[in-house]
Amino acid sequence: MKKFMNEFKEFISRGNVMDMAVGIIIGGAFTSIVSSLVDDIINPILGLFGGMNFDQLKVNLLGEVTLNYGKFISTVINFLIMALIVFIMMKVMNGFAEKLKHTEEEVEEKTTKECPFCKSEIAITATRCPHCTSKLEGDIGI
Repeated sequence: MKKFMNEFKEFISRGNVMDMAVGIIIGGAFTSIVSSLVDDIINPILGLFGGMNFDQLKVNLLGEVTLNYGKFISTVINFLIMALIVFIMMKVMNGFAEKLKHTEEEVEEKTTKECPFCKSEIAITATRCPHCTSKLEGDIGI
């Protein structure tokens, strides 16, 4: 039992588990914001065109038993908005990562060049290609 507890403690103390926990908490809060957006703003606006709020759409099956398909429609709208927002966030983050990658590549100084004759990669300071032994441009023949 002690070994199990130690393994669990090690698992919990890892950084990625804490990041995941923070993400889940923020995701829960974000879900409530999107739900409020759909329930309080989008559904009433759509209700202007349909004559009623989606949440109120239902079918009576037997007596007091109802099928609340309007709430399902609201949930689908919630999902689509969440998926769109996550997609946009990932697209922006990937764009930033790509720009950072290009910036890092530009910082690296070029140390090689291509031989114009055999197309091999050679040192930038080379005066003769070690692969085809051709004299390179701008070199003084000895």
